[in-house]
Amino acid sequence: MTSTSTPPPAAPRVIITDPSAVPVLSIDTHLPAIPDERLTPDWLRAHLPRLSMAPPFITGDGARPDIAGDRVPTAASVLVPLVMRADGLHVLLTRRTEHLRNHAGQISFPGGRQEPTDTDAVAAALREAEEEIGLQAAQIDVIASLPIYTTVTRFLVTPVIGFVPSDVPLQLQQGEVAEAFEVPLAFLMSPANHQRHEVVIDGMARQFLSMPWVPAPGAQPYFIWGATAAMLRNLYHLLQAD
Repeated sequence: MTSTSTPPPAAPRVIITDPSAVPVLSIDTHLPAIPDERLTPDWLRAHLPRLSMAPPFITGDGARPDIAGDRVPTAASVLVPLVMRADGLHVLLTRRTEHLRNHAGQISFPGGRQEPTDTDAVAAALREAEEEIGLQAAQIDVIASLPIYTTVTRFLVTPVIGFVPSDVPLQLQQGEVAEAFEVPLAFLMSPANHQRHEVVIDGMARQFLSMPWVPAPGAQPYFIWGATAAMLRNLYHLLQAD
């Protein structure tokens, strides 16, 4: 008779539930902001397709065996919508609903995994944008795709940059998207607004970026962090490189 032993229980996933409570190590005030002339539709349209061929400054979040350790890497896309307004370009972001199983309440770009019906990364980003916030492909002027960013959950994410008119109405997907809001691109492209945090997980120190945005004095900040902040930081380095 062969005896069997019960395998030890899997280690619990360590998830950062309140990233804003993680101490700030530093703020990147020593780095220059992207000049205003580079944050215009004309400049971006002329230069970003070439600049985006460079490798990403931040390649990914780093491996976490306790999170999707056995998941096969999966292609995904996000749309980085740049809304054209009189005072300059604004980045359109979403806040996920609080009841979702993954990334509840977090700030993100519209996007998701690439489906077999998607012809490429751009098609996936456009489809997800329509599904999540009601943007139609015909309303989006795609100008470039940024280098792939690998998330801790093993998604290989291609950020797709596109211009969006200021008067396009949105239709948020109920149950998944709690709200959509805009942040000036100039704010996000100024490292003086980039915070560095550090947290210890399984004895290993891990760092992440955040870009808290306060839309009005006294208002609750939108805490932009993690993969979304890292992809914005990659955009910063591309715009700085030329």
